Amino acid sequence: MALFTEERLRNRVKSQFYKGGYDYINDSKAKKFLNESVNQQKLFSAQSKIYDIFLSHSSNDAEIVAGLKLELEDLGYSVYVDWIEDPLMNRTSVTKETALILQDRMKNCKSLIYAFSENASNSKWMPWELGYFDALKGTVAVLPISKTNKTSYIGSEYLGIYNYIQIDKIESSNIGALWVHETQSKYIIFNSWLNGINPIQR
Repeated sequence: MALFTEERLRNRVKSQFYKGGYDYINDSKAKKFLNESVNQQKLFSAQSKIYDIFLSHSSNDAEIVAGLKLELEDLGYSVYVDWIEDPLMNRTSVTKETALILQDRMKNCKSLIYAFSENASNSKWMPWELGYFDALKGTVAVLPISKTNKTSYIGSEYLGIYNYIQIDKIESSNIGALWVHETQSKYIIFNSWLNGINPIQR
């Protein structure tokens, strides 16, 4: 099994929005293109939609988060990302109103994935989202984003108490899937974990 890498996620965005001639996409372009795409296709509001995943992330990781959202959607999951689903909400301004909106959105999500990148430690919102969702529903997992190809993860500080997510194919198939790990040898497929089944020793 493997961790998601920054390169993989950046390439996923490039493949979605650039058909040739571009070799780099910056965060503002990622936000612009994804916002335009979502706004054109949105048939109902984020307020009433139920999502499989609330993606907790650093606002400094727009390109990576755009790629991760696309990867998770490729696997069949609906994903809430605030600046995409609620483009008028401003997370740079910490207000009670913003917190209340995020609480409402989290109530409409089945799980929270904590996108653990280098920028995550500087986020004001991520620890709050993690704690709130953990108390609300408990279906919380860390998704480490590596700068290099790694196959293992060790959580630091409070993140070490949570399960973590890796991606791999389902055995005897070419179908990719998310796997929720308690340890490297104790894991379960994401769909089963969403239904309350804990990781199993292999």
